[in-house]
Amino acid sequence: MKTDPWMSLLGLANRARKITSGEELTVKEIRGGKAKLVLLSADASENTTKKITDKCKSYHVPVKFVEDRYLLGQAIGKEARVVVAVMDDGFAKKLITLLD
Repeated sequence: MKTDPWMSLLGLANRARKITSGEELTVKEIRGGKAKLVLLSADASENTTKKITDKCKSYHVPVKFVEDRYLLGQAIGKEARVVVAVMDDGFAKKLITLLD
């Protein structure tokens, strides 16, 4: 099992209840202006990728891609997750530096 620094941080953000996962909830947080960063798995469907990236563009929310849905899920202690929204500035900024 591999653990990257970003995964540990995302796990921490999850325990602090500063994230939401799943397409519908993420879109809702982007629209509501709460999402500070969106993490999208590189193996998400074309539809999902387009929907999320377009939404993020129009609301000026940064998007970072991670290897796959299993790593994203593992980071937050859940089954595979395709998309996660981070609702905290501090976590978002740090995650962006770790994922660059």
